[in-house]
Amino acid sequence: MNNSFPNTKFDMKNLFNLKILQGSWITFAFILMFLQTNLFAQKPLEGKVILAAFAHPDDEMTVAPILAKYAREGAKIHLVIVTDGRLGVNDKTDYVAGGGVIAMRQREMKCAASKLGVELIHLKYHDQLKSGEGYDGHIPHVRSMIKAMHGIVEKLKPDVIITWGPDGGYAHIDHRLVSLTMTQIFTSRVWDRPTSLYYYGTPTESIEDPKTKWGSSSKIIQGQDKKYLTTHVSYTEEDMIKAYNSVICHVSQLQHTRSWETYKAKREKNGKIIYLRKFVAPTKISNSVFD
Repeated sequence: MNNSFPNTKFDMKNLFNLKILQGSWITFAFILMFLQTNLFAQKPLEGKVILAAFAHPDDEMTVAPILAKYAREGAKIHLVIVTDGRLGVNDKTDYVAGGGVIAMRQREMKCAASKLGVELIHLKYHDQLKSGEGYDGHIPHVRSMIKAMHGIVEKLKPDVIITWGPDGGYAHIDHRLVSLTMTQIFTSRVWDRPTSLYYYGTPTESIEDPKTKWGSSSKIIQGQDKKYLTTHVSYTEEDMIKAYNSVICHVSQLQHTRSWETYKAKREKNGKIIYLRKFVAPTKISNSVFD
């Protein structure tokens, strides 16, 4: 019988190496777990910046579902509202245009931005941009607004700008001026950071003329053929719920209580899609208008 003891030194060395190996595997497992956690926590649009520019508190309703969508996916959303909403009164309420309405609409706009998860920049230009004051009132006001918006674009360096189309939704002067402002800023120079400009649009085919206040001319006033609306952005019900919760913040502008069912039905009728038209600049110099 061999009563000799094992080589103690050799066994202790192997044991030591085994412990190192086990420790390495534990460390590796922790590193892998950390990487996987961060990988799944990483949102697909982190680092992207969107600037949405609209005229009035509540104009963002038009694109609210996709603002919620892109915020959920990690993009930083800056929502610029140009006017103070002082003229936002209607025959369904007893509000008087002026300071009281301004304060109310500022509160409503903060509520809506919070529900959407966006950062609000609320400027204080007059509704109608002082167009009633003639050249000397209107033009300086508009020029000031253009310079302010240019400064915002310069500071934020957005990847994407979303605004009203040239139609202004329904030919509203403020909507159209904000659209023109963003177009002028976009085309005034070649920006250091690549930026895309998108206009919100309403497909002509989705407008039911007989049921609108403009009668048979509404397709002309509001609509764009889908040929031009080539960016179709879908969104989820989660995004739609956030959008709805932001819409109902605008109590002063809702002529009646808008139920979730009504809002959902309207959005689903359009296939839960927001239609946008991308500004596309020519890529080559031409010497003829017939090219």
